[in-house]
Amino acid sequence: MDVRPKGPQASRLRQHKFELIRRFQLPDELLPGSLSLSHTRCGKPTCHCASGPGHPAWSLTFMVQGKKRVERIPKEWVEEVRRRVEAGREFQEALKEVLAANAELLVLWRKQQPR
Repeated sequence: MDVRPKGPQASRLRQHKFELIRRFQLPDELLPGSLSLSHTRCGKPTCHCASGPGHPAWSLTFMVQGKKRVERIPKEWVEEVRRRVEAGREFQEALKEVLAANAELLVLWRKQQPR
């Protein structure tokens, strides 16, 4: 999936992203948040959704600068977005484990230093 928004803001975001990717050797296709399926009603009284479960609607929920964002996801994108969200979760978990291990190693190193 190559979704490339245009404009100066998108260009700055891409440039900053790639600077961080190069600096920290990060995977570049990761997504934060969670993908969920909900059902909505369109409001047409003759539509099947008026008496049924509703129309399926996928959304990605994530945080940006401390604010919650919810973006609708076209059904054609769902599998790719799901893969990228799972990869993002795995990366975050791995990073947390590395940071925790580093902190524990620091404590062990400190305890081994002569007083």
